[in-house]
Amino acid sequence: MFSKSWVPNGLTSMNLVFGMCSILSTFNGELSTAAVCILLALVADGLDGRSARALKVSSEIGKEMDSLCDLVSFGAAPAVLAYSLQLHEFGAFGWVAAIFFAVCGMGRLARFNVNTTVVHGYFMGLAIPAGGCLIATSTLLFRAIGFDLGQLSYAYPVIVMVVGYLMISTVHYPDFKGDGEKMNLVAKLVAAAVFGAILVLGMDAIGYAVLFAIFAAYAVFGIINHAINLAGK
Repeated sequence: MFSKSWVPNGLTSMNLVFGMCSILSTFNGELSTAAVCILLALVADGLDGRSARALKVSSEIGKEMDSLCDLVSFGAAPAVLAYSLQLHEFGAFGWVAAIFFAVCGMGRLARFNVNTTVVHGYFMGLAIPAGGCLIATSTLLFRAIGFDLGQLSYAYPVIVMVVGYLMISTVHYPDFKGDGEKMNLVAKLVAAAVFGAILVLGMDAIGYAVLFAIFAAYAVFGIINHAINLAGK
């Protein structure tokens, strides 16, 4: 018999399906496809909670499924993608960077699960879907414009680790669900500048540039905004 819970649980499962497709695509050397699969996992992840609330079938099992799928799609899959893209060039340090990102994703999800009744109005740390999509969208953009990541040298693995750290940090990111942290004008301007700069640099692949700019500007905004709010206390 059909149950309404099949809808959100099916969407949650699709999150995992796309995450696995991303990993397998990376193994096959299809890095752009792998990155797109991570973005498709984001779509499924966004729809499962909305459908559960709309159908009034939210459950503890569904919440656990969501976290487990997120770890694969936005923790492991982006780490494997980043490793195949460039981290493998750095030997053991590349291993450390990829593993660090995945472990931070696990920590971010665990903390989120235990703080759901404590933290309101913002995300504590960069949400793991945003972290994973930073890796995915940057991969799409770099490959589309033919950017040689070798020019970044050790900056690339460091950036991957910084994104991982942001997920377990105490930086407050807006969740756009209601009243949260004060959003300062300076932070908005810096984020807008980052957004614009990425569009200019990625003009030859504007669609991918827009996607990457969204996640990059959001990551930067949270850091600046949180620092300003702390300074004002």
